[in-house]
Amino acid sequence: MAVAESAESDAVAARSDVSDGLKPPSPEKVELSLPGEEAETAFLAEARERGEDVVSVAAALAAAESEDEKGALPPLEELIQKLPAELRDTLDDLFRAKFVKVMRVRKKDLPA
Repeated sequence: MAVAESAESDAVAARSDVSDGLKPPSPEKVELSLPGEEAETAFLAEARERGEDVVSVAAALAAAESEDEKGALPPLEELIQKLPAELRDTLDDLFRAKFVKVMRVRKKDLPA
């Protein structure tokens, strides 16, 4: 009997050790660390070496604002009516897709 009791207590202790290791840390104990200025500078330098187009946030916002000045977008219903009825039906059957807004896409973001 003593052997069975000790084996059972060992199993309970092992389970509690495993479950303690699986608990996520409490939010109070978690500290978020963001990359510093040095890490960001290194990242931007590496991206430029790879030939990637690195744009600052201010430049991206300025470009977005200048694109907004190109004029008003057409109403959504007008654009939907330009789609062939067969295409609209197929989209509805396959995806239950609903068009919800009109937005401008930059030419550089479109596939070639």
